[in-house]
Amino acid sequence: MEKLWSPWRSNYIESFKTKKDSDACVFCEAPKLSLEDDNSLLVYKNELCYVMLNLYPYNSGHLLIIPYRHQSDMSTLNEKEMNEMMKMVQLSIKALDIAMKPHGYNFGANLGKAAGAGIDSHLHFHVVPRWSGDINFMPSIGEVKIISQDLLATKKNLINAFEQLLKR
Repeated sequence: MEKLWSPWRSNYIESFKTKKDSDACVFCEAPKLSLEDDNSLLVYKNELCYVMLNLYPYNSGHLLIIPYRHQSDMSTLNEKEMNEMMKMVQLSIKALDIAMKPHGYNFGANLGKAAGAGIDSHLHFHVVPRWSGDINFMPSIGEVKIISQDLLATKKNLINAFEQLLKR
């Protein structure tokens, strides 16, 4: 059996080993910070949900759309929350088009640990920009994933793109 080596995920995995049951949910805590805070990966806040960069992205610009309300089950989202989240997915794709000009997207959710959710207690959607040729030899031969842009630089570009879209 081949091993898939993903060293960029080790910090993420280790963070769960040190958490206590009393620790707050990272997705409940994240929106308490401001967009201007360099310790925050927030790029947009709305009434019922917000958008932030994934700290452990699969690709540059990997966004998460997260409801403020702590829910793990899609069926518990009300219609207003679901509508706003889908509008945020659309807005996020438009912002990524402006800021990063990808050729396509992966969009979805990992519902439950068995489905691959790293944080399964708080529902969230993923929007991952993709480029033709972004699957190169590094992950398969070099056993490393290349994220080509700094998270804070990506964040600033996306905040500007969201602002540009909202002025229209």
